[in-house]
Amino acid sequence: MQQQPIYQSARPSFMSRLDGAPVTKWLLILNIAVYFLGMANANLGEWLALKGHFSVATFFQHGQLWRILSFQFLHASPSHLLFNMFAIYMFGAFVEHWWQSKKFLFFYLIAGCGGALLYSLLFQLGQFGDTPFMYRGTIYEAAYIPLVGASAGIYGILLGVAVIAPDQRIMLIFPPIPMKMRTFALGILAISLFIVLTDGRNSGGEAGHLGGAILGFIMMKNPHWLAFIDRTGGGPRRPAGGTKSRWRRPGIRDAKVVREKKIKPRTIIDLHHDDELDGILDKISEQGFQSLTAEERKKLDQASQKK
Repeated sequence: MQQQPIYQSARPSFMSRLDGAPVTKWLLILNIAVYFLGMANANLGEWLALKGHFSVATFFQHGQLWRILSFQFLHASPSHLLFNMFAIYMFGAFVEHWWQSKKFLFFYLIAGCGGALLYSLLFQLGQFGDTPFMYRGTIYEAAYIPLVGASAGIYGILLGVAVIAPDQRIMLIFPPIPMKMRTFALGILAISLFIVLTDGRNSGGEAGHLGGAILGFIMMKNPHWLAFIDRTGGGPRRPAGGTKSRWRRPGIRDAKVVREKKIKPRTIIDLHHDDELDGILDKISEQGFQSLTAEERKKLDQASQKK
């Protein structure tokens, strides 16, 4: 089974990696723009940080619900921004092509929300302690400790790549060694989990990483969760008319289908107009491949072998 490579043998131009991935491109633009606008204007930067960061107190106690999204576009330092944008640039388009753009946007933001929620849960359970902190001469409760960064959504993306192409080999920057995407994903999750369990440095941020990864993994295994987006016009359209159609249904790209011997991701199926097959394809799009009965799988398998 061949998988779409993350790295091509021929070196692509810088922007060509983002071809057909408008959401990935705009995530890069927005994150970079927000950071440098804040750097260029100190007052604006302080306002963005105060109004945009996530904390347990501001979200749950004060009901400032926008923060569960806005914190994903703020960064604490140039290196924080650089590493996150590099990860989005390298892996975002790959997952966006799998989901399609509208679904990918929801996937990314929901994974980011998952990071904030797991951080909040572990904070309430006392995992990070309750030491107050000082900001500009004022002492704040630990519940006001700010959480910022795109990392939770990015960890969702990394788990997405690991599910789609677990055996894809990537090259680490430091140390410069190749490894499978599955191994890389398990490695970074193990590091985050260790830091959280030992309450190490930036344990709250690592909890956010774990939350994004967990929710990203769950969504990859249950793509029907985002099926409602198809019904708003974001999904594939069936060609009108004719007795024979050539239709590629992204809903077939269920994570479990990657392991099927006969029906693979991005398989193009020639279908004679058949209401029963249409119903099966609709069911896959809305509920995932795993929802099919044995009889439905057999019929779809037979249809996929017709040339």
